[in-house]
Amino acid sequence: MNDIRLADDDHGQDAIRRLSEIAQHHGLRIAVAESLTSGLVASEVGKGEKAGQWFAGGVVAYLYDVKQHVLGVEPDLDPCSPECAEQLAAGVRQLLDADIAVSTTGVGGPEPADGHPPGTVYLGWATATAAGHVRLHLGDEPDDVLPAAVDAAVALLADTAERAVASAR
Repeated sequence: MNDIRLADDDHGQDAIRRLSEIAQHHGLRIAVAESLTSGLVASEVGKGEKAGQWFAGGVVAYLYDVKQHVLGVEPDLDPCSPECAEQLAAGVRQLLDADIAVSTTGVGGPEPADGHPPGTVYLGWATATAAGHVRLHLGDEPDDVLPAAVDAAVALLADTAERAVASAR
């Protein structure tokens, strides 16, 4: 799944509306795991209509030992990798008993980290039956990277919810 509808100028409000409607109508439970975005995705998802009925919550796992011990990420895995993004999403989905989860990990910039250029972002997604990731390059300044990563993560949540509902029919 590499095709997500990136949010437009309304800063992801369309994606939040889509996610809210789908989650409410189909009784989905949603969760997020965040490294790169440090809680910004959870803050946006929590703005969704009646989020208290469908948003299980999120885990900010910035330090690697938290990723490993709380969310089950394999030891010594590159924190800026597709595998890490997928394991973060799967771990928070299981931890919070959610139907769908997304995660954010990467390099916010302005400097490279561990051989990865700034703006390298991986979003992970997980359902009960599948997991995947999306790789993005979002520039090299944190003021650009973080909001774009949040918008893309919310759009990925809405798209994943839509696909999950469609495949259940």
